[in-house]
Amino acid sequence: MAAKKKILNVGMVGYGFMAKAHSHAWSEAAKFFDTGYQPVLKAVAARNTEKAQAFANAWGYERVEDDWRKLVAAPDIDAIDICVPNDLHAEIAIAAAKAGKMVLTEKPLARTAKEGKPMVDAVEKAGVANMVWYNYRRIPAVTFIRNMVAAGKLGRIFHYRASFLQDWTISPDVPQGGQATWRLDVEAAGSGVTGDLLAHCIDTATWINGPISSLTAMTETFVKERKDAETGKLKPVGIDDAAAVLTRFANGSLGTFESTRYARGHKAGYTLEINGEHGSLAWDLHDLNRVSWFDHRVEGPLRGWSSIHVTDGDHPYLGKWWVPGLGIGFGESFTHQVADFLEGLKKKKPAAPTFRDALETNRVCDAIIASGKSGKWVKL
Repeated sequence: MAAKKKILNVGMVGYGFMAKAHSHAWSEAAKFFDTGYQPVLKAVAARNTEKAQAFANAWGYERVEDDWRKLVAAPDIDAIDICVPNDLHAEIAIAAAKAGKMVLTEKPLARTAKEGKPMVDAVEKAGVANMVWYNYRRIPAVTFIRNMVAAGKLGRIFHYRASFLQDWTISPDVPQGGQATWRLDVEAAGSGVTGDLLAHCIDTATWINGPISSLTAMTETFVKERKDAETGKLKPVGIDDAAAVLTRFANGSLGTFESTRYARGHKAGYTLEINGEHGSLAWDLHDLNRVSWFDHRVEGPLRGWSSIHVTDGDHPYLGKWWVPGLGIGFGESFTHQVADFLEGLKKKKPAAPTFRDALETNRVCDAIIASGKSGKWVKL
C-alpha cells in the first residue's frame, strides 16, 4: 500500500492570470508526480470578494477571505502563494515568513533588490520553504538544454542570446495602473519589460550559463504619458517599454538580451540560443517542445542543424506525463515547479529558485535600469 500523502493547505493571494496558472499547478502536481504531499486549495484572499468567490468556485478553493492577513494568521494554512502586483510582494512575504508559513511568490521577487533583501532575510531567519515562480526553467526543453550544457556537450560557451518580445502596449490609449494594466505603473511594477520579461531571460540564462559579471544597457520609453486607469488623468510613464542589453558572464562568454512590448506580431516571443566550441542549442517558446541542435563534431557531409522533439520519457519531467511523442504546454511548467517544490519538502532541500536565487536576478535587473539611465557599464 502506498504511503499516505501529507496534506499541504494552500492560501492564494490574488485571483488573476497568474493565480489561475498556479492553482492549475497545485491541483495537478500530485496527480502526476509522486510528491509525498497532497496540496489542498484551502483559501483565496482578495479585496474584491465577489471576484475572489467566483475564482474560488472555478478552482475549488474552500473559502474566501477579504484580507491576506487572515490567510497569514490562519492556523489551517501551510503555504502562502503571492499572485498580486510587485509592490505588495514584500509586505505579504515577510509577514507570512514571520508567521511560519511557507512562501511562494510570482516573479520578480520584488521591485528592486533593496526591497527584496528583507524578504530573503525573513524566510531564512524563519527557516521556511520559499520559492519564486520562474516557470520557464521547468519547460522540459529548457531543462534539457541546461542539462546538455552542464554535461559539457557544447564545450566552452562563447555566446548566450535571448529575446522576449510582445506588442500589447503600443497604443498610447492603453492606460497605466489599475487591476489590468498595473504593469505599466512604475509604482506598482518597479520597472517595465526589465522586471516583467527580461527577468525570465536573466533567470534562465544564469541558471544555464552561470552569473553575469558586468553589463551595459539601452532602455526606452516610447509613450511618455498615459492616462491613469483609476483617475483618468494623464501622467508621466515611469517604466521601460524596451531594453537591449550586452553582458559578460563570469565564465567569459558574451550575452545579448532584448525585450520589448513594441514588436508588432509578437505576443510571447521568447527565444534563446547558446553557442559553444562543439555546437549550438536553440529554443523558441512558440514551439516549446522542440530544441534545435547543431553538432560540429558530426562529419562534414552530414553536419547541420537537427531538431530534437523533447517528448520522450527519458526527457526531463516527461516520463510522468503521457506516452512518448505527445507534447505538453505552458501550464505544465508551473506543475513541474510545484512538483519540485514538494519534492524539496520531502527531501528537506530547497527548490530553486529560492528567494535568495531570485534576489540575484533582481540585482541584474537593477543594473539594467541603472545602465539604461547612465549609458555606462555596470559591474555586478
